[in-house]
Amino acid sequence: MPPRLFAITTLSLLTALANAFAPHPHRTRHVVPAIHPTTGVSHRTPATTLRPNTELSNLLTDLTNLLTNNGGVEPETDLPYHPPLSEELSIASGERTFAIRERAITFTGEDFDILDISDAQTDFVRVRGAMLHLPGKDKMRISSSSTGRTYVTMDRVLIAATPSYDLYRHNDDGSIQKIGWIEKKLISFMDTFDVYMEGKGGFGVTGLFKPTPAYRIEGDFLDRNFSFKNAQGKIVARANMDGWIQFDMMNHYQVRVGEGMDALLVLACVCCIDEEFDEEHKKRRQENE
Repeated sequence: MPPRLFAITTLSLLTALANAFAPHPHRTRHVVPAIHPTTGVSHRTPATTLRPNTELSNLLTDLTNLLTNNGGVEPETDLPYHPPLSEELSIASGERTFAIRERAITFTGEDFDILDISDAQTDFVRVRGAMLHLPGKDKMRISSSSTGRTYVTMDRVLIAATPSYDLYRHNDDGSIQKIGWIEKKLISFMDTFDVYMEGKGGFGVTGLFKPTPAYRIEGDFLDRNFSFKNAQGKIVARANMDGWIQFDMMNHYQVRVGEGMDALLVLACVCCIDEEFDEEHKKRRQENE
């Protein structure tokens, strides 16, 4: 095996092991006795959850990026669906960078403003959550900042083995079509999300009978540092923290999208992942106080 390939493979394996087995000294799991309010029976419940060693994982991830393509993104040459989610906004002739900001004042807790900062800071799309919905049944919509037209709806699946969102396209004729879904991988060495396309076959919840995901999303989701890989293993999009300080009520981070990749699909998935890890992010902040 060539030395460069051996180094990349070794670092990738170490990254997976760090995420799976290395507990953070401030986030180790312990239990405390509790009394059942009805029976009075004492039992033990977990006080915290086991979290991966984020610092070690980030270091290994950065080293892997350095050996591969310096954290860049590659063009997507085979988009797994047609047409893209928006003829005007989805695809560009070059790489683009977006800034995602969670609104400080929101009535749903799921509102984001997204700017295209590739050349200048221009409003791109906005994401708004539903005002009225069932508990645990989140719904978000992506609309153009300039025209207000809705292009994508992300609808959380109420009953699912893992956190999942169905992805819907809003067509020109006014119809709404499910194009796929994003779900958290049930069995994995590290936190992973898979994006599947509708109508590609397969069934089941364990992954044994499912089709190959169109995209796999891996990395450190709590610190907004993760990448999108297509079915060929190419990194076609990345999300990274923007700035030194992360504010829970006003998240701000960057998303880089490769040429030919559907930016609206990437942004939809990022917002779904953000919602899933928002509670964990709040818990981590409380643990560090």
